[in-house]
Amino acid sequence: MTPAETPANAAQPLPSDAVASALRTLAAERDGLSGLMAAIADGLGDLFTKAVETIAGSRGRVIVSGMGKSGHVGRKITATLASTGTPAHYVHPAEASHGDLGMVQPEDVILALSWSGETTELADLIAYAKRFRVPLIALTSSATSTLGHAADICLCLPKAQEACPNGLAPTTSTTMQLALGDALAVALLEKRGFTAEHFRVFHPGGKLGAQLKLVRDVMHTNERLPVVGIDTLMEEAIAEIGRKGFGSVIVVHPDGTLAGIVTDGDLRRNLRPDLASLPVASIMTRRPRTIAPDDLLASALEVQESSKITALIVVENDRPVGLVHYLDLLRAGVA
Repeated sequence: MTPAETPANAAQPLPSDAVASALRTLAAERDGLSGLMAAIADGLGDLFTKAVETIAGSRGRVIVSGMGKSGHVGRKITATLASTGTPAHYVHPAEASHGDLGMVQPEDVILALSWSGETTELADLIAYAKRFRVPLIALTSSATSTLGHAADICLCLPKAQEACPNGLAPTTSTTMQLALGDALAVALLEKRGFTAEHFRVFHPGGKLGAQLKLVRDVMHTNERLPVVGIDTLMEEAIAEIGRKGFGSVIVVHPDGTLAGIVTDGDLRRNLRPDLASLPVASIMTRRPRTIAPDDLLASALEVQESSKITALIVVENDRPVGLVHYLDLLRAGVA
């Protein structure tokens, strides 16, 4: 019996123990995030807004601190803040008590993470914040805890069931901490008007850095650009395709504006004895896909892949100023 012939009410195979466990874990963490969203839509939203405004209005950095799993989450929040335009630095709470408090300046804002709010290692950091009037934002599940009481702004996470069957290992709780940290970073990003160009400055390496390069960084220009006039015969257009080696030639009007493009595909579709004597206008593709020089390479890749083309004309003020080939994207590490 083929899958198509299987009765709708046929018994389905039961998931393995591992799969069942994974589904329970994800369901628990999903429920935690749903609770967090509901809290933000309610009273937590006002405090979240105050936290965003406090950080955005500071002249210093966000000093993030937390112990254990909260510390690991804090390091990730620090990295996300820093990479999205909010200067941030992680300070280990135990090291803070042995000299690293000197990293905290009065113009900074402290973001302290503790699910219980009773992490003893945070005591000296809390006292320092109070002594030098450094704004303290708490990310905890207990507003009545030591950390919650001491904080200028307490982002109190709703209680949630850990995914751990013993209810002990931080799982749902750390997911909620991390999600709220991401929400802070994105809200600050949007408030600052942080653009892809700013993002590019902080992410020059790897595939992400390549995608954030601009088209003008890799496009072929000037003498490398295969261009012919609209009155040119195909004989010369074919020769230009061969000379430049991009498998295409750009066609322009007498005033230099874009008229079309002739590609290898156009040649194959129009193979005939008199092809060489035809004007390029008779076989060119009109209104070809184009891109601007200040667009991202990621955008160029999307256009080429969605349109199934290998050459993309770069246009400025209706005039072709460059050409990007798919091989250029491969060499840049985007594709």
